[in-house]
Amino acid sequence: MKRKYILPLFLLIQIVFLKIIAFFPETVEQYYSNGLYVFISSTLRTLFGSIPFSVGDIFYGILILYCVYWMYKNWKINWKQKGLKILSFLSVIYFFFHLLWAMNYYRVPLFEKMNIKREYSDNDLIAFTERLIQKTNEIQFEITKNKNNKVINPYSQEEIFISTQNGYDNLNKQYSFFNYQTPSKKKSLFSLPLTYMGFGGYLNPFTNEAQVNYKLPMYGFPAVVTHEMAHQMGYGSESECNFIGFLACIKNNDLYFQYAAFSNALRYCLVNIAMKNNLQFEKMKKKINKGVLENYKESEEFWKQYDTFIDKGFHLFYDQYLKANQQKDGIESYSKFVDLLINYYKDKNL
Repeated sequence: MKRKYILPLFLLIQIVFLKIIAFFPETVEQYYSNGLYVFISSTLRTLFGSIPFSVGDIFYGILILYCVYWMYKNWKINWKQKGLKILSFLSVIYFFFHLLWAMNYYRVPLFEKMNIKREYSDNDLIAFTERLIQKTNEIQFEITKNKNNKVINPYSQEEIFISTQNGYDNLNKQYSFFNYQTPSKKKSLFSLPLTYMGFGGYLNPFTNEAQVNYKLPMYGFPAVVTHEMAHQMGYGSESECNFIGFLACIKNNDLYFQYAAFSNALRYCLVNIAMKNNLQFEKMKKKINKGVLENYKESEEFWKQYDTFIDKGFHLFYDQYLKANQQKDGIESYSKFVDLLINYYKDKNL
């Protein structure tokens, strides 16, 4: 076989292998997520975690420039040769993407691991949202001493990066599999493009750095950081990372972290209610402290500044990406963490 066909064929083999391995989540959980990945992630975060800037963003920047240069240089090559070279390149990237992180998409789902049901009724949703409203109002008032004032987070982003460890340490005492060590959290160099794309952050799978959009409203910043840290621990599902990030925030001793979690969870529940019953949504909205609603307004106005066709295009792309990686609900999977929240807290206090 000619060498030029080896890597494109290897790409096909990888795709078939992943289709098969999807039927063996326990194997992935044992040998990859709780085995090889633990070593890989620890090594990468040790290498890059102490570097004050985002190595992964620089890597992506160089990669983009190289791709542009390559396309320019090889524009006149016939399409067959060009196609084989592109497939060879994608084959290598695809291999390291899965080796270094993305095999976690095929591990045992968290709802099975924690024995949490997935289904809930409309009454369950309404009852849980009532509890969330009460808790969010309590924390908002405890922070501001005024129901009408929005919460203003007093910490720097660097201080929040450091303080997230407290929540994960407390969570780890309850669940040993939520063990976060060797921090590597960075402000993304691509924060402006991320904002236009409509994203709060991402995990770089090649460097295991948690990249966070530093332009975000600060009241919810801790929830975004803990979400990306959950990805670093080897959880690929967006709903699971929302859930884990929520737990890590409410377990934090700091009220601002707790407020970020409860206000974020409440927003997701309210959106779900609004889609089912707008009259019920308006009724519940009246029970929320004005200060909480002011924080929601702050977030809404922030994203409205960057609302263009760009974010819609990238959301469509990311929707397909998630569906191709074991998340059949696509971008809607973010809100699926409401399923986990409602069923987890059926027999627990908030």
